[in-house]
Amino acid sequence: MSTSPLLLALLGDARLPSGGHTQSAGLEPALRAGTTPAEVPAYLRSRLRTVTLVEAGTAVVARAVAADGGDLAGVEAAWAARTPSAALRANGRRLGRGYLRVLQALRPGPVDDRARTWSRPVVLGLLAHRTGMDPADVARLVGYDDAQTVTSALLKLEPQDPLAVAVWLSELLPDIEEMAVRVAALRRPEQIPAHGAPLVERWAETHDTTTERLFRA
Repeated sequence: MSTSPLLLALLGDARLPSGGHTQSAGLEPALRAGTTPAEVPAYLRSRLRTVTLVEAGTAVVARAVAADGGDLAGVEAAWAARTPSAALRANGRRLGRGYLRVLQALRPGPVDDRARTWSRPVVLGLLAHRTGMDPADVARLVGYDDAQTVTSALLKLEPQDPLAVAVWLSELLPDIEEMAVRVAALRRPEQIPAHGAPLVERWAETHDTTTERLFRA
């Protein structure tokens, strides 16, 4: 069974009840730290080359491991080792629980008892396996979801012309495609890219203790 384009669109929809509405993909703390709205396209590309690349690679590998009947705990450990920020790890696992609910609603079935402790990309990989999603498509989903999370949050944090923001996202699509092709053939946890983003990690740690904020992360 292959994934229909409509199912892929559903999973990439910001209205999917997975907890994405609580997220700014790090944009809120970035703006607090002095990033300007005009710098958001550069911020998007920086995330795509670092934290998003790691998450996309993790999801692709999780899909492959699930398809082979392997233990996803090893994929989770590899993701955690590539995510130095404790705040980002905690948030990724919080989102993972949201996507676990999506998985059980769309493709019910037995899951490992440890699944509630797995991060979003690992659960997405399992979802990709169960829905017959192509490896490149799950990477595209991760890349698109991250970018549209940033742009949607921007419209709430620093209102802009929505069409101008849509153009930014459109211009990023070739970069998302390039990233998806890069990670599509990965199959083992040790192949997951390891690209750090120290500023994003530092901002995440600061934001985690901020009491007045619009987004969880």
